[in-house]
Amino acid sequence: MQRLALFDLDNTLIDLDGAFRIWAEEFAETRALGREAAGWLIALNREDLPHREAFFARVRERFALPDPVEELWTGYRRRMPYLVHCRLEVLTGLSDLRAAGWLVGIVTNGTADNQLGKIQRTGLVDAVDAYALSGIEGIRKPDTGLFEIAARRCGVNLADGGWMVGDHPVADIGGGHAAGLRTVWIDRRAWPGHEHSPDYVVTDVIQAIDILRDANE
Repeated sequence: MQRLALFDLDNTLIDLDGAFRIWAEEFAETRALGREAAGWLIALNREDLPHREAFFARVRERFALPDPVEELWTGYRRRMPYLVHCRLEVLTGLSDLRAAGWLVGIVTNGTADNQLGKIQRTGLVDAVDAYALSGIEGIRKPDTGLFEIAARRCGVNLADGGWMVGDHPVADIGGGHAAGLRTVWIDRRAWPGHEHSPDYVVTDVIQAIDILRDANE
């Protein structure tokens, strides 16, 4: 099996939940929404609504905000790249993989401005060989086409195998398996009721990087 490692972005390489908590607190404070507002926003985020536009439609209704949904959504996208970060040990782990001959890519769903902003501002743009974003390519995980694009940009053929690491049992693990990849699931206890069958289960991406490093020794 070739040394190809594809990673999800949100809550895999970066802590999106932590950044969302900061955003929720800022949003509630700047708009004077009250003491309970941030907790309500965090709870709503956990409902895994199908799109952020649905999320902000609920927010607008709950707090009787005058802003159109699209403006709320746009403001969120502009702010989030400044709130996320990638831990130094994760960047180092990716660098170590590449030094050992691995090709490393990011495969993520999300809008182009939001996800690209995160990749650039966290330093991940220089820590990987390639990335494939659903907002640019027009296809979303678990569609295998997005995995194929990432592999091709890494300079290899997906048919020769590799690995997918992510936190979503359907988009990452199901999609990775459908693409012919071995998978490592980052279990954040956020997806009850979703079926999944990863090759490995971990709780942190550093553990996944260690598995990959050992896999081809």
